[in-house]
Amino acid sequence: MEFQEGNMDQPSGRSFMQVLCEKYSPENFPYRRGPGMGVHVPATPQGSPMKDRLNLPSVLVLNSCGITCAGEENEIAAFCAHVSELDLSDNKLDNWHEVSKIVSNVPHLEFLNLSSNPLNLSVLERTCAGSFAGVRKLVLNNSKASWETVHTILQELPDLEELFLCLNDYETVSCSPVCCQSLKLLHITDNNLQDWTEIRKLGIMFPSLDTLVLANNHLTTIEESNDSLARLFPNLRSISLHRSGLHCWEDIDKLNSFPKLEEVRLLGIPLLQSYTTEERRKLLIARLPSIIKLNGSVITDGEREDSERFFIRYYLDFPPEEVPFRYHELVTKYGKLEPLAVVDLRPRSSAKVEVHFKDKVEEISIRLDQTVAEFKKQLKTVVHLSTSNMLLYYFDHEVPFGPEEMKYNSRALHSYGIQDGDKFFVEPKSK
Repeated sequence: MEFQEGNMDQPSGRSFMQVLCEKYSPENFPYRRGPGMGVHVPATPQGSPMKDRLNLPSVLVLNSCGITCAGEENEIAAFCAHVSELDLSDNKLDNWHEVSKIVSNVPHLEFLNLSSNPLNLSVLERTCAGSFAGVRKLVLNNSKASWETVHTILQELPDLEELFLCLNDYETVSCSPVCCQSLKLLHITDNNLQDWTEIRKLGIMFPSLDTLVLANNHLTTIEESNDSLARLFPNLRSISLHRSGLHCWEDIDKLNSFPKLEEVRLLGIPLLQSYTTEERRKLLIARLPSIIKLNGSVITDGEREDSERFFIRYYLDFPPEEVPFRYHELVTKYGKLEPLAVVDLRPRSSAKVEVHFKDKVEEISIRLDQTVAEFKKQLKTVVHLSTSNMLLYYFDHEVPFGPEEMKYNSRALHSYGIQDGDKFFVEPKSK
């Protein structure tokens, strides 16, 4: 097989097979033996001019290589019979027929990434899409794939489980004429979906959906009855609404209508901007009694109880018309709780103490964040001794052992637990 000489940055006109030969040649990708390496030379037809030259793993990463076409199909079939994952993202493939030539010769392919290829420039025909039939995970991020293309794919990929349609500038969703029963995960982040009527179409198209990732869209509200939500997404276990436009608690309450929902992601939404980090998490947990994971963190039984009790106290002083229904449910569970006592746990910053030296007693104010050495410098003007000639004792009236010599110059005063009225005794060192 002939192919152009050149480096991997050659701008155009490069085939899949050419790039494959260059990247996985023994010089660039040496064959290693041993357990766990996952690299081997596949069996190839007799007479293949390169049957001893390529060392291919089952996962091929050929992103950003300037690929525009497939190349020799018989060579693709010879070397890619064992390949299960193929990353062709950020290439220059603009023709579905070329993609089909590659995929149809990779019989065990399950994962295919076509992100950032200009495939919107051609139409995907059903006969062409049939070559994708075995793919279970398909990534079409930033490909600007039309909904007609997506529908064709859905009809021809009976085992498709995961679909990625991010960064495709979708403002609407076009419903497929046929439901896709196999799809479990849909990533459709970073688009321009604003209206709930578009999102509900996803529930109609993908009734088995387990995970729906809608982050970085502009959805402002969930306009659907509770019964309808349960029918639209009967199997939804996880939803991400990161950086959406949700701005009222009623939309959060609507999430309780999904019968199997147990994981929610809700960072960066307008509703939560005015709350502290603690308030956000606790108020969300209390409103969503069925979820077991919030923003990626597991909710323990202890955290749930703390959050629900916090919720009751949070709404104690609200007018009755502003108290959510969930408040009354939780009062039934825990009773009407009293407000927590406000306790200032911050360490004291200063204290008024007595300094005893010879027969004199002087009351001074001292900073508790200073060290013993710094305190001795402060005492120089009180007792008229140099710090090197000063013995300093602290008397804690609550401790029965008498005055404690303050030997360690680097120790902080606050570590002694000093209170107002405590006493210090200064003596000169014996000569």
